[in-house]
Amino acid sequence: MKKSKTPSESQIEMREMVMPSHTNPQNTVFGGTVMSWIDIAAAMVAARHCGKPVVTAHIDDIDFIAPIKMGYHVLIQASLNYVGRTSMIVGVKVTSENPYTGEVRKTTTAYLTFVALDDLGKPVEVPGLLPETEDELRRYENAKKRVQMKQDVRSTLRNKR
Repeated sequence: MKKSKTPSESQIEMREMVMPSHTNPQNTVFGGTVMSWIDIAAAMVAARHCGKPVVTAHIDDIDFIAPIKMGYHVLIQASLNYVGRTSMIVGVKVTSENPYTGEVRKTTTAYLTFVALDDLGKPVEVPGLLPETEDELRRYENAKKRVQMKQDVRSTLRNKR
């Protein structure tokens, strides 16, 4: 396996401004637009971690907490939470800022799983993850529980067929 890396080595922040083309009739951003920004940011994190092309394998627990209005600034923060043999779980938090008042609020959270690919498009082993901070360790442990819960659900559903 490749040398392990810390979450801080691959985390990213991305910014967008909500333009008219991003909005619905309520002048708030389309959920699909936010999902696209989340997927892009998370893919960048996964690719930075493994140094390989990556594909989205699963999106888990996307929560739309608050609307984002036209003209607001959007901050997308993404960080690697967990790695398996060929897969990586990235946590993403989206916040919006009213540029006129400075009010900032959390608007969306999501967890995405990516798989690293070799030159033939086959899954390839990824570097391990070395969480360092208390927050990184908490996110790692929570992601580990998510993986186990997903495996339990799949096993239960498979046994009911």
